[in-house]
Amino acid sequence: MVQSNNTMLIGNSDESRHGNKIGMEKQHLRHVEKDVLIPKIMREKARERCSEQVEDFTKCCKDSGILMVVKCRKENSALKECLTAYYNDPTFYEECKIEYLKEREEFRKTGIPTKKRLQKLPTSM
Repeated sequence: MVQSNNTMLIGNSDESRHGNKIGMEKQHLRHVEKDVLIPKIMREKARERCSEQVEDFTKCCKDSGILMVVKCRKENSALKECLTAYYNDPTFYEECKIEYLKEREEFRKTGIPTKKRLQKLPTSM
């Protein structure tokens, strides 16, 4: 009787390997997800978090007209600095990646994109 082989076989069974594969598939990101979709979420969230700088820059541009390139350098630099700080923050990237993975998982379950799920359904009267 060889129990060690049975134990080893149980640990390496197809079921356990399949379970690990599913877990890995949930976390696996395609290039387009890494390079396009997650950075898009990062940009949107960074703009929200840098809303004061975005507002200042927008106001300056509206007030300056054609001369905005020269007149709004300070506001532009402040905005770039704020956004870049978020873009280079690995914790922020992970936060956005987790958000994306949750959205992707929900889409795979329901087949409904996030935007459509968040829209209010019209009420009938």
